[in-house]
Amino acid sequence: MTVPLLKIGAVLSTMAMVTNWMSQTLPSLVGLNGTAVSRAGTSEKISPDEGWQVFTSAQAPDGKCLCTAVIPVQGSCSRDLRSLQLRQLLEKVQNISQSMEVLDLRTFRDLQYVRNTEALMKGLDSRLRVASEGHKALNARSFQDLKEKMRELLPLLPVLEQYKADSRLIVHLKEEVRNLSGILLAIQEEMGAYDYEELQQRVLLLEARLHACLQKLGCGKLTGVSNPITIRASGSRFGSWMTDTMTPSTDSRVWYMDGYYKGRRVLEFRSLSDFVSGQNFVQHLLPHPWAGTGHVVFNGSLYYNKFQSNVAVRYHFRSRSILVQRSLAGAGYNNTFPYSWGGFSDIDFMVDENGLWAVYTTNQNAGNIVVSRVDPHTLEVLRSWDTGYPKRSAGESFMICGILYVTNSHLAGAKIYFAYHTNTSSYEYTDIPFHNQYSHISMLDYNPRERVLYTWNNGHQVIYNVTLFHVINTAGEL
Repeated sequence: MTVPLLKIGAVLSTMAMVTNWMSQTLPSLVGLNGTAVSRAGTSEKISPDEGWQVFTSAQAPDGKCLCTAVIPVQGSCSRDLRSLQLRQLLEKVQNISQSMEVLDLRTFRDLQYVRNTEALMKGLDSRLRVASEGHKALNARSFQDLKEKMRELLPLLPVLEQYKADSRLIVHLKEEVRNLSGILLAIQEEMGAYDYEELQQRVLLLEARLHACLQKLGCGKLTGVSNPITIRASGSRFGSWMTDTMTPSTDSRVWYMDGYYKGRRVLEFRSLSDFVSGQNFVQHLLPHPWAGTGHVVFNGSLYYNKFQSNVAVRYHFRSRSILVQRSLAGAGYNNTFPYSWGGFSDIDFMVDENGLWAVYTTNQNAGNIVVSRVDPHTLEVLRSWDTGYPKRSAGESFMICGILYVTNSHLAGAKIYFAYHTNTSSYEYTDIPFHNQYSHISMLDYNPRERVLYTWNNGHQVIYNVTLFHVINTAGEL
């Protein structure tokens, strides 16, 4: 009676392996050929006549490009036949697994019943032997007792019938498993489905395609900021930290500058993990001290405001020297026009998809924020915009895709509520929640390579993922 259970266990084990393999393999393959690729962000319903709608977001400062593409019907990719085969196969595996589970429970129940009647069957067998050896010993009372025992065993008959049916089902399921194995072997020969390295290469190819897609998408509008992700707690209440906004993703160095004035010591960590552990770093001693926390690293150079001046400095890390320095004409300094938190934050350097920017203000602009495009080689101001927004009322600000986003407070309860578009020289009020976890932001910068916000918040180094929204024409190949 125990043989069916052993068979069921073996088949269930086989089905579990198949199901596990399918659940791991199928999503990667479907993602390569499906009509929508979803890795991060959210999606909305769109009309078939509209263009591609793409949300992008980063999950960690590792240079990976993650996006969700919602594609109109007419632009849908044709579904790959192999992916369809795998989906159908997965459904078949799931159906068989469910049948095996039901069969396992049923046979276990029936086996328990048979075991419980084992003593009764042995007693009945003994009495039947006695009766067959001597008919005279079988009187009316013992015969009636024998009939009662036989009646007690009658429920065993349908149980045995069920066992016979279950045995036939096991044979059928074994045949199904054999058929599935044949299909899997055929798919393996066709596309190497068991080859993990090949699957990994296809996933990497997909990520490269997504990255290329994102580059062709260009810029998008900020629609959301994630909850804060605390990377490390170190340093004083004020400071700045950053990665290079332009170098390849393989360069994961982190720069760390504690304090907001008179500082000259810059720590360069080899990687983010080294930064978290506080190990493997080199020290750069700047020729001139800095003011504020609005520094940025761009293409191997540090751009910062020289203390007690409106001079912009470009310091090159590899040569450990200043390549160029230039005064920002009329720019306030020494807490003349800082952010609301003070800290000599008069001049704030930023980098986005369009290049290097300087955010500051002048007496001529009556303390309103000025956004200037800056040549990263010469530090010459290429063009400026007067946003009309008073800088002292801003908690912090950052640039994404040529748009300046302003927070209304450096304290708890901050929101991103003002946006200035340099491409149209216009502004709008926004309402984007921004969780200020440690209640005192003294540095906020966007990294276009990683698509995250870097923040120094009350002695904590924090990042935020951003969600950007794109609508592009369907014409042209992505």
